[in-house]
Amino acid sequence: MIQAKFLHIAVTCKDQAKFENFYSKYFGMKRARTIDLGDGKELFFLKDENGFYFEVFPMDEERPVPFAEADGPHYPGYRHLAFIVDNVDAKLKEMGDDAVITLGPLDFDTFIQGWRTVWIKDPEGNIVEISQGYKDE
Repeated sequence: MIQAKFLHIAVTCKDQAKFENFYSKYFGMKRARTIDLGDGKELFFLKDENGFYFEVFPMDEERPVPFAEADGPHYPGYRHLAFIVDNVDAKLKEMGDDAVITLGPLDFDTFIQGWRTVWIKDPEGNIVEISQGYKDE
């Protein structure tokens, strides 16, 4: 088998600046590359210290379906992004009003002792999970 490594998740944004500010401010992402698309449009890559990338495109058309709530859509497809932190409650406090909670915080001690999760919306309406205490088996 030819080795494949994850590269990025591509997102299309109504407001690229708000998206970039949110992920830079709260998740430590930095712009890694900018590509001029002409007509005043650009796409850019945001990268975190672990090598995770967003490829961020400008929108060309309006969203045809409503945004999901809670922990994301329950039909086939992308459900949510997830980040792990040391303390969910401290992260929510840090984010203040920028943390638009859609579900939780919930404790999952029944499955993993110390596992706690909350779901929020980013500025584009995408669902983002913030979790603490997850461990593999």
